[in-house]
Amino acid sequence: MKDLSVLIVGGGSGLGALLARMAVDAGAAKIGIIDINSDAAETALEPARKKGLPTASARCDIQVGPECHATFDAIVSKLGRVDTLINCAAIYPRRPILEITDAEWDASNGINIKGTYHMMVAAVRHMQQQDPKDHVRGRIVNLTSVDAFKAHPQNPHYAATKAAVVSLTRSFAQHVAKDGILVNSVAPAGMATERAKALGFLDELAKASPLGRGAQPTEIAEWVLMTGGPKNTYMTGEQVIVSGGYIYA
Repeated sequence: MKDLSVLIVGGGSGLGALLARMAVDAGAAKIGIIDINSDAAETALEPARKKGLPTASARCDIQVGPECHATFDAIVSKLGRVDTLINCAAIYPRRPILEITDAEWDASNGINIKGTYHMMVAAVRHMQQQDPKDHVRGRIVNLTSVDAFKAHPQNPHYAATKAAVVSLTRSFAQHVAKDGILVNSVAPAGMATERAKALGFLDELAKASPLGRGAQPTEIAEWVLMTGGPKNTYMTGEQVIVSGGYIYA
């Protein structure tokens, strides 16, 4: 991420906050975080501030298009430009296939699909206007899931939203290729996060993986940063699957 201005949506906690720390360690020049929890966003920026990097944070309900655009513009006004947008804001509600309510569908679609879409539009409109670096005007990385590629009757509304983001990634990639904007997604399998530990997912993750364990969050974050980093100058419209063999299992 050397010398790039990086904006992470959903960067206040979990994988997003880890990405912010790792981007700083990888040489990012500026860090921005958008999150529904403004206090968490501020806390996640502390590693960047300790290194004296320019930072910006903002609270945003990403389900609302105009709010997304206004928030993105506010971040740009502080950072000057955004070279890499990482969309990792999402909710993960678990509900069997015959029991999902309208409210649960609406929440999943609103955050996981609409929110990602709105932030991508805001980023594209900004990136189209900025000068390229090594033929690239900007990079967008969307966090999807291996659930987008396999049947998931215990959590189908989540899986459906991630499949939708895979489709959005491809459509955006084709539309903005002429502008020098690269759009890709990273699809992890289950991660050994604090939430997974608290909800008792770890045994389930281990059984699902030929490697016998869930991914460490850093193992996923490395691929996100590579896809959104300066060494990626040609890959676009791709789905980077980091599943520990789960997809072929």
